[in-house]
Amino acid sequence: DFVLSLVTPLAPLSYELVDALGCVAAERVLAREAVPGFANSSMDGFALRSVDSEAAPVRLRVVGTTLAGSAPAAVLAPGEAQRIMTGAPMPPGADCVCMIEEVTVDDDGLFVEISRIVAAGENVRLPGEDVMLGDELLRVGEVLRPPRLGVLASQGLSSVLVHPRPRVGVVSTGNELTDAASALGPGQIRDTNRPLLKAMLRESGFEAVDLGVAIDDEAATKTLLAAGASSCDAVISTGGVSVGDVDHVKSAILQLAGERARWMQVAIKPGKPFAFGVSAEGTPLFGLPGNPVSTRVSFELFVRPALRRLAGHDELDRVHFRAVLDAAIPRKDDGKLHVLHAQVALGVDQRLHVVRVVREGSHLLRGIADANALVLLPERAPLEEGCEVDVVVLDVEQLRAHAT
Repeated sequence: DFVLSLVTPLAPLSYELVDALGCVAAERVLAREAVPGFANSSMDGFALRSVDSEAAPVRLRVVGTTLAGSAPAAVLAPGEAQRIMTGAPMPPGADCVCMIEEVTVDDDGLFVEISRIVAAGENVRLPGEDVMLGDELLRVGEVLRPPRLGVLASQGLSSVLVHPRPRVGVVSTGNELTDAASALGPGQIRDTNRPLLKAMLRESGFEAVDLGVAIDDEAATKTLLAAGASSCDAVISTGGVSVGDVDHVKSAILQLAGERARWMQVAIKPGKPFAFGVSAEGTPLFGLPGNPVSTRVSFELFVRPALRRLAGHDELDRVHFRAVLDAAIPRKDDGKLHVLHAQVALGVDQRLHVVRVVREGSHLLRGIADANALVLLPERAPLEEGCEVDVVVLDVEQLRAHAT
């Protein structure tokens, strides 16, 4: 609640439709044109007057062809038909279309035989059938999906006012870190948190900005976070938030955010240490634990919801489900919420099942690579086989792949 109380949506910007996918609308759009704007054929065939087909089979004289994009033809007289293509305007006087597969055309193309009664309106798209003038086409707070963008394009719009995607700076801290391409020196490890966070940000629809690694120096850490606060919409740092002698991130955030900052020991496992503040520029600053599994859990529980609010979303959290334990889960009652990575699958009973729980360890990143959900275990929750627990599905595609 403390984090969300200090985060507000970014100011709206005008985005080209092609760039607005997944963004949240910041304006209401009403239809300024009817769609279709004129009666047109939904099939290739022959336009005719339905009354002429009542004596079917009937032979009608062909008086021309209308193509899509052409102007309406002359008025269709009794006993006449006109060749028409899909999307072409209906000729005045015609009120139906008989599809090409159901007619017989003379060899010279001067006459067509209609073998059945064709009802008025058959295979005809009516004006305003899809959109009427003044219809609400977009509401404030709506997430822009491909069909909605197509609807806006049907009105001749090329841009829309949205809350922009947050640009989120990513920082790792620690003298022991090196980039993937570098050879490892004594005591060094490769930085996995920045690639992990950047991928999670992009997966969530945000723009990731790599701000690099801060060495274990308070001034350097503060300088890097300050630079991120001035150039990004939010900054996520990993490491340096615990109680060690070189844990400088928490102090840097406290200095940059002042009264709008807090360092916390959260009652969860993994992910206990957490720092948050809002800089003078209004930029949210997140300090997460350095162990990669803790980073992932903290991002899902604390950072992602806040970034979604920044992006203008109303729904901040992932959907929670109830799932059946296929095996008992041991845990200590230590007053913490335990968050476990697991594989869940839809069973033959059409219920969600926790098939396998990944072994615990905040440093065991490989173990969570196959997980598609988080299992949330509050203190003293019943965890025997067959019990139900709360889960958060992270990867729907993996859920389908593991269906039993």
